[in-house]
Amino acid sequence: MNVKLKTPISSDETANLRIGDIVYISGKIYTARDSAHKRMVEEGSPVDIKGAVIFHAGPIIKKSGDKYDMIAVGPTTSTRMNPYEPQILKMGAGLIIGKGGMDKATSEALVNYKKSYLSAVGGCAALYVKSVLKVNSVHWLDLGVPEAIWELEVKEFGPLIVTMDSTGGNLYDEVKKRDYS
Repeated sequence: MNVKLKTPISSDETANLRIGDIVYISGKIYTARDSAHKRMVEEGSPVDIKGAVIFHAGPIIKKSGDKYDMIAVGPTTSTRMNPYEPQILKMGAGLIIGKGGMDKATSEALVNYKKSYLSAVGGCAALYVKSVLKVNSVHWLDLGVPEAIWELEVKEFGPLIVTMDSTGGNLYDEVKKRDYS
């Protein structure tokens, strides 16, 4: 099923997503990689993440005067965020976007908080950037451009595939179970 969501994302919306659904997001999304996740858990988030979409991505940014332009934004491997993601979900994040799936603790947190993990296709950074209307702000630039939290205004950002859902469904596990002989 194709689903269009607008941020902030409610638990009712995320509870209805199922593995295999194709999602497009409009509104604000935040990039955050492992350094930003670690700091959010240790110090608190610089943005209200209740219902927020957290995108595991290290964007390529060009600064023009006092403005930032997004050149490319693609997913990074989510497993690096495993130590922090259950806490980020507990803090209220609405959806997580990344690449490669996450661990059992994160899967359990997705079920507990009625959230989902969406996979972005690696290698599609030029496609995804077309959905970015503007860079609203940046937080923790001291971590470096890829590790900072970038607040993006997006329109129909996607396609994203629900690969881990609030019922414990896991598309990665389903694929592993298949007999390809």
